[in-house]
Amino acid sequence: MMQNNIDTEQDDFDDDDVLFEHHRFEVSKGQQALRIDKFLMNLIENTTRNKIQKAADSGNIFVNDVPVKSNYKVKPNDIVTVRLEHPPYEHLLKGENIPLDIVYEDDQLIVVNKPAGMVVHPGHGNYSGTLVNALAYHFDNLPMNSSERPGLVHRIDKDTSGLLVVAKTELAMDYLSRQFAEKTSEREYVALVWGNIDNEEGTIEGNIDRHPVNRMQMAVFTDEDKGKPAITHYKVLERFGYVTLVSCKLETGRTHQIRVHMKHIGHTLFNDERYGGDAILKGTTFTKYKQFVENCFKILPRQALHAKTLGFEHPVTKEFMRFDSEIPNDIVECIEKWRTYSKSHTPDEEN
Repeated sequence: MMQNNIDTEQDDFDDDDVLFEHHRFEVSKGQQALRIDKFLMNLIENTTRNKIQKAADSGNIFVNDVPVKSNYKVKPNDIVTVRLEHPPYEHLLKGENIPLDIVYEDDQLIVVNKPAGMVVHPGHGNYSGTLVNALAYHFDNLPMNSSERPGLVHRIDKDTSGLLVVAKTELAMDYLSRQFAEKTSEREYVALVWGNIDNEEGTIEGNIDRHPVNRMQMAVFTDEDKGKPAITHYKVLERFGYVTLVSCKLETGRTHQIRVHMKHIGHTLFNDERYGGDAILKGTTFTKYKQFVENCFKILPRQALHAKTLGFEHPVTKEFMRFDSEIPNDIVECIEKWRTYSKSHTPDEEN
């Protein structure tokens, strides 16, 4: 039976002298004093406060390498780790015969087109069916990245579709990872967002860190000491009055960057449940309009975001390679519905 990463029950590993690190968090500078069980419950998916307290009672929760009880209050810059008797499930990687949409492959790298709904790597609650499981089945001896995940140079969210480059050699892993870190790779996404964006194009800048209240979200902070710098360049592709189709080019690659930045400027991604885009954020209260939007949600049951193009310098040939992918049918159908609707309806007329 699959169990949560923080479950303290003994698995098939009986070396009591070894503890494996499952989670590591650095407490942000602005964090107020907070019990560690509450702190971890906000950060770890698919767990309960009771399980966290049991883990603390068993000596499995550490702060700055010292075991603590569940009533310990975290302080800024604390390093909090959860260590259990068995390795993380993502380290017990099994290859699975899952088809891959391979756009390009040579002896150094692979470019894949990931479908929406596929998790990139195993993690809490997703130990199988991931892109990494598929890669492990189809390819031998992929190099490990800094997080011990085979082949991964970068990742995209589960419900985002689109292009990813995977390294097949240590040389490729190092060379490609450096390009992403130094912002010399190219990544363009297509997104459908709520509202009519004022400008034809623009740049969104703002540090990104975990939301102080909803720890499953990220948020933009103006305080330079909080979060990591993030830059997104956007350009309007088509306007539908109620929603706008945009191109977003990433200069940095932070968690949920486009989703967070677009919400920050008042244009949440269409049907992005985590950030509130699954509610009607623009338009009327008319029943017919609400039904229309609900139909669009059914056609596109995820955030409207696709990693369309990807560019990087080849680690051996030094040729700059650029790949493009088709926008998936669910996004295309949703765009078509909005295009048709907007021709006979305008927000100004109905409000």
